[in-house]
Amino acid sequence: MTRMTTSARPFLNRRLTEFGTTIFAEMSALAVRTGSINLGQGFPDTDGPEEVREAAVRALRDGHGNQYPPGPGVPELRTAIAAHQLRRYGLSYDPDTEVLVTAGATEAIAAALLALLEPGDEVVAFEPYYDSYAAGIALAGGTRVPVTLRPHEGGFRLDLDELRAAVTDRTRLLLINTPHNPTGAVLTRAELTAVAELAVERDLLVVTDEVYEHLVFDDAEHVPLATLPGMRERTVTIGSAGKTFSFTGWKVGWVTSTPELVGAVRSVKQFLTYVSSGPFQYAVAEALSLPDSYFESFRADLCAKRDLLATGLAEAGFEVFRPAGTYFITTDVRPLGEKDGFAFCRALPERAGVVAIPNAVFYDNRDEGAPFVRFAFCKREEVLAEAVNRLRRL
Repeated sequence: MTRMTTSARPFLNRRLTEFGTTIFAEMSALAVRTGSINLGQGFPDTDGPEEVREAAVRALRDGHGNQYPPGPGVPELRTAIAAHQLRRYGLSYDPDTEVLVTAGATEAIAAALLALLEPGDEVVAFEPYYDSYAAGIALAGGTRVPVTLRPHEGGFRLDLDELRAAVTDRTRLLLINTPHNPTGAVLTRAELTAVAELAVERDLLVVTDEVYEHLVFDDAEHVPLATLPGMRERTVTIGSAGKTFSFTGWKVGWVTSTPELVGAVRSVKQFLTYVSSGPFQYAVAEALSLPDSYFESFRADLCAKRDLLATGLAEAGFEVFRPAGTYFITTDVRPLGEKDGFAFCRALPERAGVVAIPNAVFYDNRDEGAPFVRFAFCKREEVLAEAVNRLRRL
């Protein structure tokens, strides 16, 4: 029998030592073990449009995408992505050189960071942040510099002075997320204009995660950063089909930018997944051409679910920050006599039969996020209603 030899050096790359099992895995396992309603992880509990699902079935049967698709993505999808950007935002992209299909937005983020960063480069990112941002920056050898979004008038807001102060001579890149997960903030045109002016002034690259672009509510407006003066040539825009069409398991994302920036990201992406989601790419190409009525109906449905859960959370005693976009509601547990979001979330399944996520996992400064807890409302109305009833036990 061969005996494995080891050394004192840990097996895991030291850049990733701070990243263990994700909080989503822990809380989802807790939901299963306790039979709780899982409002932690952000995926719908119903599928998206039937015609889109049938398009995937048709692609499978017709042999479209069952073998390796082209590395940049199938031409039909790249053309549909370019048409979507032009129709929605007036952004013109060449589908052959300025569009890249990825294995979801998560791969797009990782590939962009690995491509554009050198060890020691600083990345300014909003805190709290989607957890893969920190891991991607670490893998690239970069240094993350958080700028904290803080509660203000019922939501979370960006402090532009703090953002400017965070940029140094070592800053290579701004990592922007709007609509913002987990706070639900949607940066205003004025805020994004200030971000753009800073990027141009300091000659910074920008990676912008816009996967919730179609999930904005009330009077909020999604403004792609690449539409602002001086930004198209320095911005890598990331989109995804999962959130917009409720097929998160298909993992179809994309990057749009200049040929040079897309080429850099593609050089990394080809050594990650190479290609993925072949038949689903054809289905997403059809989904992107759905009429405006689909997007309006989808947004209205999610807005109603947001209101149902937000009202129930407020009645249960939480302070609720009503989101302007995304799938998520952030709450403050201090009105319930609590102060530790981790302890609260770990006890919540036994206390009320509901699972949520402590926002502190999305902060470098855990104390900043300690009292905040995130709930997902992308579930069926009857599930949300039952969750609200259970939360009244608090």
